[in-house]
Parts: sequence; structure tokens; C-alpha cells
Amino acid sequence: MTRSMRVRRLVAGAAASGLLAGGAALGMSGSAAAAPAPTTVATTVVPSDHGDGHDRHDRCEWKKGHWEKKWVKGHWEKKRVHHDSWHKGHHDKHGKWQNGYWEHDHGYKWVYVPGHWDKVWVKGHWDCHHR
Repeated sequence: MTRSMRVRRLVAGAAASGLLAGGAALGMSGSAAAAPAPTTVATTVVPSDHGDGHDRHDRCEWKKGHWEKKWVKGHWEKKRVHHDSWHKGHHDKHGKWQNGYWEHDHGYKWVYVPGHWDKVWVKGHWDCHHR
């Protein structure tokens, strides 16, 4: 399969350079008719392997987005705290009874969260690591 990919790349590269050279020749023929037309086109194909017989370009693969477990080290967080307190009923200074009520109090407190595993979303990406 690697050899067929190399052949396809070689053919595609030769066709692309031929089209570029042909387009350049047409562009020059209209503007500079006195200039001699190029007779040969030198096409250089650089092999994509590094001499070890391994093709590096077909090693990239698309990784879909996924959930991944990641270690989160311990850190400080500002957490919202909710305090409910009951105020019991009592007689005021005029002797009138005041009913009891709940007081809902909200605030923030710094708390230390120890290290833990957490799930994070990893976006889809190209993975081109050399295997």
C-alpha cells in the first residue's frame, strides 16, 4: 500500500508541475513573444521517506472529539456556600409576638480541592506522531 501511495504522489506531482509549467509558458507567450520558449521542464521529485523506507505523510490520522480522563493536581477554589439559619419567635419590647423565620445567607469561601481524576472534552484533531 505504501508503494501505491508513492506512485500516486509521484504522478500527482508530475501532473501539477506540468500544469504550472504549461501555464507559465502560455503567460509568457503573450507578453514576451521574442523570448525563446522553454524547451524542457525539469521536474524534481523528492522522496518523502528519510532513507529508512518509511513514508511519513500517511501517518497522520483524524482523532474524533472524545472524553478523556485527566489528572488535576490539588488547588484552591472559591466555592459558593449556602447557610440557612432559623431565628426562633420571640416577644418584642412591646409584648407583641414575632414569628420565627429562616434566613438564607449566601457567601463564598476558599476551599482546598485535593488532586483528582476529571473528565475533560478533547476536540477533534489531526494526530501526526511518528510511530
